Amino acid sequence: MERKRVHSSKIRSVGYDEKTMTLEVELSSGQVYQYPKVFPEVYRRFMAAPNPTAFFDDRIEEEYTGRRV
Repeated sequence: MERKRVHSSKIRSVGYDEKTMTLEVELSSGQVYQYPKVFPEVYRRFMAAPNPTAFFDDRIEEEYTGRRV
């Protein structure tokens, strides 16, 4: 999955597969997590967020179950 760089202290890059509704997040540590069943609108709001770290903490980590890949 192709990921886009983001400006965040915690997150290095973010990718999304609309077909499978899978969000992929690479943390600054190099760890990569996938979150299934994420709606496209959530991904768009994540990428447009003024503070990607806060959006990730509040809207992704708390609401979706990720698995390390």
